Amino acid sequence: MSTIQLKHLTKTFGGFTALKTMDLDISDGEFMALLGPSGCGKSTTMNMIAGMEEPTSGKILFGERDMAGVPMGRRGVGFVFQNYAIFTHMTVRQNLAYGPRMRSAAKAEIDRRVGAIAELLQLTPLLDRKADRLSVNILQRVAIGRSAIMEPAIFLLDEPLSNVDAAFRAVMRTELKQLQRQFRQTMVYVTHDQLEAMTMADRIAVMDHGVLQQVGTPLEVYNNPANVFVARFIGAPGMNLLKGRPAESDRGLVVDLGPLGIT
Repeated sequence: MSTIQLKHLTKTFGGFTALKTMDLDISDGEFMALLGPSGCGKSTTMNMIAGMEEPTSGKILFGERDMAGVPMGRRGVGFVFQNYAIFTHMTVRQNLAYGPRMRSAAKAEIDRRVGAIAELLQLTPLLDRKADRLSVNILQRVAIGRSAIMEPAIFLLDEPLSNVDAAFRAVMRTELKQLQRQFRQTMVYVTHDQLEAMTMADRIAVMDHGVLQQVGTPLEVYNNPANVFVARFIGAPGMNLLKGRPAESDRGLVVDLGPLGIT
């Protein structure tokens, strides 16, 4: 099972609380976006899921297994960062094949995986090109492929499209969703970009100041925001908010806006 459960999860750094008592269940094969402004705790949450940070308190479960003390390399997760992590002196093919080769996979299996990932990420014509001759856009695509080729049950992506241009970002949103569906991975995607979250995620966990504000489908958080922060953060432009109070009138229950009138 590739479910993820965060139970009463907290994280403090010295006197600063980065995450305040977070509870979140992520289903097997779900695409979950952690969405919020810079400093809201989303990357800290992902780092704890990956095993790069230890929780101050609370539990992280993969299926029924408690991840306490389990190092990142033994968690079976793939991780893609904002800045691409590849070997620039190698070809695209060598970069993609590196992980399976380190695990002593058979050559035929390595070739099969490289071919499948290259086709999915439109890298086939570039397989024999050195990475140091590629654009930043393509390098990030290679980095995603390097992680995906290991076929992790859980795939973590931390702002992977932040450094690529807008046109390429739109293409990659489609490719990432195809990748997730093809490999049936549980995917957790950190972003501050609501468009990325709204177009790719099955559900969105909206965060602010270390607090989970709302969890729901894109339409749920858009149409029924849980609070003022979500209402303002989701949507472009954000929801218009007016101060008022409920009042009785000859027309029934109305909202009294005081001296402000709407026509």
